[in-house]
Parts: sequence; structure tokens; C-alpha cells
Amino acid sequence: MLRKEKGWSQEQLALHSGLARSYVGGVERGQRNIALENIVKLANTLEITPSRLMDFSE
Repeated sequence: MLRKEKGWSQEQLALHSGLARSYVGGVERGQRNIALENIVKLANTLEITPSRLMDFSE
């Protein structure tokens, strides 16, 4: 998981990206749909491209 590679908790990722922790957790579990705007926010926060964030082959 990309956030774990950075050593971040869901709370830390949420704080850095401006999203709610419950939203981040829901996205990770596949229980929430993610808007393009939030894909970009998370990718920028993780310092990766949006396409890498959405790469399901890993």
C-alpha cells in the first residue's frame, strides 16, 4: 500500500491531503467511490502520478 511505504497512517494521509480519515479508509477498503479531484489530491500528497495511484496490477 502506497501510504504504508511512506510510513503514514490513514490519519496522516488524510491530514496531508485535506480529506477525512473515514473517507481514506473507505477508499482503501473499496467501499467508497473516489472522485477524480480526490485521486489527484492523494497522488500529489503521496508524490506519485494519478495513473500510478490507480494502477491495480500491483
